Amino acid sequence: MNNNLKKMPLITLKITIAALILFGLLLLFLRYIETRTLFYPTKEIPAFPDRASLEYQDVFFKTTDNLEINGWFVPCKDAQYTILFCHGNAGNISHRIEKLKFFNKLGYSVFIIDYRGYGKSQGRPSEAGFYKDAKAAYNYLLSLGISADQIIGYGESIGGAVIVDLAWKEKMKALILDSTLSSVKDMIKYSYPFVPYWVFSSRFDSESKIKSVKIPKLIIHSINDEIVPFQLGKRLYEASPEPKEFLQIYGGHNSNFYESEDSLRSKIGDFIKTLKEDYHTQ
Repeated sequence: MNNNLKKMPLITLKITIAALILFGLLLLFLRYIETRTLFYPTKEIPAFPDRASLEYQDVFFKTTDNLEINGWFVPCKDAQYTILFCHGNAGNISHRIEKLKFFNKLGYSVFIIDYRGYGKSQGRPSEAGFYKDAKAAYNYLLSLGISADQIIGYGESIGGAVIVDLAWKEKMKALILDSTLSSVKDMIKYSYPFVPYWVFSSRFDSESKIKSVKIPKLIIHSINDEIVPFQLGKRLYEASPEPKEFLQIYGGHNSNFYESEDSLRSKIGDFIKTLKEDYHTQ
């Protein structure tokens, strides 16, 4: 036994051990709360793209850790670009059919995936796992003959952090971030100001990564967002290098697409159309 512990009075030693056990239990509880707070996966798939008159392919592909991930590829004839769609932390791909239709009507193909633990995808949700899922989806698009210059990353909410991580590591044409947090650290300061951020294992640190992402970026955030504060979207924008654009919209975190659809259609359409053909991927 350590000499310091030998010298310590028995009652003090017991109190110290009890405090350490209590701290460990508290940390485990906070990690449990973290998982429940960040990830809200739904397994049931109640609707499919054909409900919105969209042709689609139900796709399964493998990650580097050998999990099977499910996604929908919605093709658009003669599309110049394919949108790699990383959705938010709740539900699954079946809850984004209106957005699939939105991009399809703009004239682009879309590949949306369910992260591990969501929908038909295997595994359990985790930050590191999400990054692997997005990378596997990217590789799947490349296997179809779609080049990096034809891929536009799109992420909503926490999916924005996932697609930023991918753009940080891999080449793509452009990046569209919708209602995205700058980092979990910033979210904790906003939602749980008395909890030290280091007790949570997840980081989703888009702010530090996006500083190295030099492709064109469109960052979208609602001034009325009640879940991811507007200032976090602005913070992410300010950390981004040029070329970049910011679109302020209106509506709640989960309703702004419907409340600001016309503004989104106009801005996203213009942003993609004006991507310079001679702009080199990073």
